[in-house]
Amino acid sequence: MGKFSKVLSAGVIGIDAYEVEVEVDISQGIPSFNIVGLPDSAVKESRDRVKSAIKNSGFDFPLRRITVNLAPADIKKEGSFYDLPVALGIISAEGIVDSSKLQNFIFVGELSLDGRLKGVNGIVSIAVYAKQKGIKLIISEENTEVEYIGVKGFYAKNLLEVVKFLKGEIELAPINSKSLDSSKSIYFEVKIDDIKGHDFVKRALFVAACGGHNMLMIGPPGAGKTLIAKSIISILPPLEDEEEFEVMKIYSVAGVKRELGTRPFRAPHYTISDVAMVGGGSIPKPGEVSLAHRGILFLDELPEFKRHTLEALRIPIEEKRVTISRAQRTITFPASFQIISAMNPCPCGNFRNPKKECRCTPSQIKKYISKISGPLLDRFDMYIEVPALESDEIFSSKNTSQTDSFREKVIEVRRVQRERYKDYGFFLNSEIPPSLQDKFLVLDGKGEEILKDAIKKFSLSARAVFRILKISRTIADIFGSQNIKPDHILEALRFRKAENFFKFDYI
Repeated sequence: MGKFSKVLSAGVIGIDAYEVEVEVDISQGIPSFNIVGLPDSAVKESRDRVKSAIKNSGFDFPLRRITVNLAPADIKKEGSFYDLPVALGIISAEGIVDSSKLQNFIFVGELSLDGRLKGVNGIVSIAVYAKQKGIKLIISEENTEVEYIGVKGFYAKNLLEVVKFLKGEIELAPINSKSLDSSKSIYFEVKIDDIKGHDFVKRALFVAACGGHNMLMIGPPGAGKTLIAKSIISILPPLEDEEEFEVMKIYSVAGVKRELGTRPFRAPHYTISDVAMVGGGSIPKPGEVSLAHRGILFLDELPEFKRHTLEALRIPIEEKRVTISRAQRTITFPASFQIISAMNPCPCGNFRNPKKECRCTPSQIKKYISKISGPLLDRFDMYIEVPALESDEIFSSKNTSQTDSFREKVIEVRRVQRERYKDYGFFLNSEIPPSLQDKFLVLDGKGEEILKDAIKKFSLSARAVFRILKISRTIADIFGSQNIKPDHILEALRFRKAENFFKFDYI
């Protein structure tokens, strides 16, 4: 007669966890060890890890026919989540541990060959699931990030400790709860105070931060575009707890470390593939657009990115999510990010630079600029020219402390927006859908006249006009105005002036 046991574990699809039942059957027959239930190569390899871990923990490995089923069997299992539950299932089936004790916990962890318990990716999603279900976790002490979720459970150092705990011989270290507020970072690599000169660019960056607007900076090499982009993090408000949990889940699944509290800032190199940018793979994983969720995606040297990589960004920018379809299932990753980009105006970088002569021909400039498609350009709210600094600006010792005041104002303006849109499912002016344009983006007669003149003069598309209106709404909020005034429209149009770089008759 065979021996059977069942252990609870969990897996991750996208950024959400689901329950996995690890069923172990040990029966008479030729010694073998098989894992079924759509395991990937990492799960199949766990057989050798589990076998060595059991032996090196002081237990006998049964030389019989062992079958492990990971249910539900129609979902592909990946990773090293199941080492610990498989090992406990075999030990329980052998009668060393009472199988009824296994039903009170979700077991997750990778085993080393000597039985030590290692941390796994995706543990935050599993902790959120366990908390919702009211089940305790037993995990590696390396996965301390679960303490911010408030889940109950225990840490274990190795397989032997878990077995002794289940037998009632020892106590394991409990998972403590930590407040996110006590662990949030206040360190910024670059502050807006570190930017010399560029008052107009700083104003544009401030407006972009207030409303969550996408911005494209154009200027010669060394003008400070990258430094300016990095400084935006210093004036953005800290993540709300709900936002922090969303970001923690994404980073946990991706296996990427980050500082708690600060908004994500992702700056992929222009050689990145489209799959790495938007996510994907045979078992889909989040890409850079999801790692930038609730933060900034900075694309430096924008025309140098592959054309299809840039085109892949068009839908995530609009939809605020990425949907990846595979034969078995469709997975959606959140991707609500603010995109900040920088580029040179031409291949040599000196087009319209009064200090250096441009070596590019008009055809080279046109070819360089045309690498960025019109539909992608239309998704930027603001086009800002970043000129080279003058010598007196470079050596200026002017000491400004704008970071804190800017951040406080951004928090205040965003609070106004959150209150205004709380019943509509979004929180920022940049997220206003076209269906609500007539409700929130109303102009008076003078403002409408100014915008109509701008449409004729600059050949603005309907999408460009809509984005100008959203910038105007943000500027109105900064001034504490209930209505969009002509001055707000005029300032918003100034933030589109550098769009002229992309008009061929301008070259």
